[in-house]
Amino acid sequence: MTIFLDANSRILVQGMTGSEGSKHTRRMVAGGSTIVAGVTPGKGGQQLDGIPVFDTCQEAVAATGANVSVVFVPPKAAKAAVMQAIDAEIPLIVVITEGIPVADTAEFFQYAQNAGKSRIIGPNCPGIISPEQSNAGITPSDITKRGRIGLVSKSGTLTYQMMYELRDIGFTTCVGIGGDPIVGTTHIDCIAAFEADPDTDAIVMIGEIGGDAEERAAAYIKEHVTKPVVGYVAGFTAPEGKTMGHAGAIVSGSAGTAEAKKVALEAAGVKVGKTPSETARLMREIIQGL
Repeated sequence: MTIFLDANSRILVQGMTGSEGSKHTRRMVAGGSTIVAGVTPGKGGQQLDGIPVFDTCQEAVAATGANVSVVFVPPKAAKAAVMQAIDAEIPLIVVITEGIPVADTAEFFQYAQNAGKSRIIGPNCPGIISPEQSNAGITPSDITKRGRIGLVSKSGTLTYQMMYELRDIGFTTCVGIGGDPIVGTTHIDCIAAFEADPDTDAIVMIGEIGGDAEERAAAYIKEHVTKPVVGYVAGFTAPEGKTMGHAGAIVSGSAGTAEAKKVALEAAGVKVGKTPSETARLMREIIQGL
C-alpha cells in the first residue's frame, strides 16, 4: 500500500501550459504518472502532448475524473487556483508554488478545512511520490524504488538525498510537506498514515529549525507510533534570529533550534542522525534488524 497517492491516481496540472508546468508534466508522465488534464484559464481546448487543457478544474474533473491536482501557478494567483481545486472537490491538492503569502495559505487551508473534501500538501514543496506507482510534483522518479520505508520531509533536497541513499531498500511513499510556516499536511498527518499502512515497516522524518512541528511530532510518536522512526533535523549550525532558506526556518532563543528538536525526538524513542548519511545508516540498521 501507499499513503495519499497510488497507481489509480488521476492527476491534473494547474498551470500546465507554463514553462514549469509543462516541463514537470512531461517528467511526471515519463515517470509513469497518469496525467489526465491541464487547467489554464483562457486556454481550454489546447493540448500538451495529447493531454487536454481546460479552463477550470470543474470542467477538467467532469471530463477526466481527475482526483489529484498539482499546482504550478505563480504566487499571486495561487490562492484562487487552490480554492478552485477545493470547489471542484479534488481529494488531493499538491501546491508546489514557492513564495505564496502566508495569509493566502491560511485562507485556502481554512477553506479546505471547512469544505472537508480536500487534503493539501505544501505549499513550497516538492510534492509526493509513491515509487513505481505515481508522482505528483517535482521529485525525480528514478532515484529510488518501491520498498518498505515511509518518508516525510520539510526539505525537498533532503527528500531526494534520503531517497537516493536508501534506494536499495526503497519506499512506500515519500511526502515533501514544505517549509512554510503554514502547511496543509504535517509531519503528524504523514506519520499517522504510515503507522496505519501495513506495507510501511519504518519511518524517516526530516525536519529543520524553526517552529515546533518536530516537537509536536515527537509527542505524537511517543503516544501513538509502534513502528521504528529515524529523524534528521537540518540547521545545527544556523545562526540565531536569521531566516534560513525556508520561510518557517527561523530560530528565536532556544525555541525551534535543531538541538531542542533532537532532544525531543530522542526522548520519544526516535533515533536522530547528525547528518543525512548517518540518518540513512541508522535506518538501514533498523531495517536489517526487522
